[in-house]
Amino acid sequence: MPDPVDFGAEVAAVVRSIPPAHVMTYGDVAAVLGSRASRAVGKVMAHEGSDLPWWRVVRAGGLPPARHEARALEQYRVEGTPLRWSRDGASWRLDMPRARWSPPEDGWPEDDWREDDGLPEG
Repeated sequence: MPDPVDFGAEVAAVVRSIPPAHVMTYGDVAAVLGSRASRAVGKVMAHEGSDLPWWRVVRAGGLPPARHEARALEQYRVEGTPLRWSRDGASWRLDMPRARWSPPEDGWPEDDWREDDGLPEG
């Protein structure tokens, strides 16, 4: 019988794979795992995300995690993540067409990435 899937560990593996200056939405992370459970991804990030590049997982509208906007903006500036500013410069969001990242189509075969460290091989 196969080992039960640890959804939290799988979410962590996907989040660790997001390159600097790129983002995925909660729904994108869920989809990579073959799920539609974007809220479950959010719950994992809320409880276990402090050791992950949490700022790289964003809301679908290109907004950073709620209540972490200022800290996320610092990270986006350091990494050079594409942003879009309002005309008056008072508000911003991620430039999703430029910042959004997807793993390669063949980059997540189940047998290759559910290893001890949770990261894809290669």
